[in-house]
Amino acid sequence: MFSLFRNKEADALSHWYAPVPNYSASTKDFYEAVEKELKAQQVPALEISRVEFSEGGVLTAKREYLRLTRDRLIFDICAAPFGVNYFYSCRFAELPARVSFLALALLFVVFVMLLFASLRFIGFWLTFFVWPILIVALAYTLRNAVSLGLNDLDIWLIKQPLIGPVYERIFRKETYYRQDTRFMYLIVVDGVVKKLVEEETSAKGVKLLTHHEHAPILGELYKPKQKRLSEDAKAD
Repeated sequence: MFSLFRNKEADALSHWYAPVPNYSASTKDFYEAVEKELKAQQVPALEISRVEFSEGGVLTAKREYLRLTRDRLIFDICAAPFGVNYFYSCRFAELPARVSFLALALLFVVFVMLLFASLRFIGFWLTFFVWPILIVALAYTLRNAVSLGLNDLDIWLIKQPLIGPVYERIFRKETYYRQDTRFMYLIVVDGVVKKLVEEETSAKGVKLLTHHEHAPILGELYKPKQKRLSEDAKAD
């Protein structure tokens, strides 16, 4: 209940991989090629990092993955040997935004502390007149951060483990533009990774096996939602 964001773990919405028999390559060089290509694409608000996942249990060796993050949409990319063979994999996932009781409780405590400080230093009447104006101005700013040109504020708020989920659920507006840019992010990254895999293997005269698709990369994000009819509507 108290978890806001899972740091590395997320349920994969899509996963493809390409096994390459009797093949070897440099994981480091492949990751650097992906980073270079994506920087050339100038994907807005993209964060590139390396994360390690255990190969098995807690005491097993760790495997480094290339992680691409934009908002809460992530790609975890792996290129690694498997005996005398090699494989490339790419998982797409959405990190969950959870508004927990702990987050709401802490925000309430901060609000009360600021209110008491205001009453103490500027008095009751000034607090009574100033606070409603500040609350309305803050709500308007958060609701329209991007349209006001505050893109950096919007990105910063999304990343905050305490206020990020609250901001996204209550204040951050869902727009056609946000949806379109998510589509572009998914298409660009997926295309870049597949292109580089094919270029790297074909340069060594290797023909890839078929990519295995476990789920449509965009299917879970925007699949239609069914609405349940009320009993009155059914009766009509």
